[in-house]
Amino acid sequence: MSQRIDPACLMRIKSLELRAKTVVEGTWKGLHRSPYHGFSVEFTEYREYTPGDDPRHIDWKLAARSNEHYIKRFEEETNLCCHMLLDLSTSMQFQSLGYTKAEYAKTLVATFAYFLAQQRDATGLIIFDEQVETVIPARFTRGQLRRILIELERPPQGSHTNLISPLKHAVETIKKRGLVVLISDLMSPLDELNTHLGYLRAQGHEVALFQILDPAEIHLNFHETAIFEDLETGERIALNPKAARENYQQQLQEHQAAIQSFCRKQGVHYHQLTTDMPLELGLSEFLTDRAA
Repeated sequence: MSQRIDPACLMRIKSLELRAKTVVEGTWKGLHRSPYHGFSVEFTEYREYTPGDDPRHIDWKLAARSNEHYIKRFEEETNLCCHMLLDLSTSMQFQSLGYTKAEYAKTLVATFAYFLAQQRDATGLIIFDEQVETVIPARFTRGQLRRILIELERPPQGSHTNLISPLKHAVETIKKRGLVVLISDLMSPLDELNTHLGYLRAQGHEVALFQILDPAEIHLNFHETAIFEDLETGERIALNPKAARENYQQQLQEHQAAIQSFCRKQGVHYHQLTTDMPLELGLSEFLTDRAA
């Protein structure tokens, strides 16, 4: 792999599209080996006709012989269809490095969208906080990348995190099997998360979960007693970080272990990224994981 990009340098680029292009084209272009076929019009197999299919693809010779109607499937139908679910709740505004988890996560989404557009894959976006705020259905069109980038540039409006609402929306509305990517800090109760990820898996979707954390959240590397505020509830407590560190890290490890456990059981790709980690490192691991 070529030289990695310092995320602090990357975040100084104002244009989200240029950040994505820098990661994709400057570092790991060509790394991806998609298990899906590329855009092609080569015939692959038949499937039964269903209302809504283009009748031009019916094999009429086969219909005359069998009195059944079948559609010729083409390899283009197997192109990847990716839906990204992005958490922009208030907890994603935490930062210790000069940029927020939300900015890092937006850059990750933009990079995915840019890369998939290069591959002519369909991409969609769901932005959520305590409710679903934005829905862009997955498409591969000329303006889809621009539409996603515009939505990513909008400032977040919500406060609390509700991980279930976007997952329910995905279960109910995503009909074509594909890749569903959930991007969040997962700093919220995990109740029902396992169940709803399971629903997506039962529908045949490949599911990936990216947990975005700030290094300070992992290490609690503050030195002085201070007032700490919960960004979502506004609750404030006086805390001596040195005294609280051991108990905090134990609870965090248990939280992380629970996430990793149900991801393994559900066959969900799990990747933890900290905001000091070069984006291309985490992404290349994810792509390697998918191709394995």
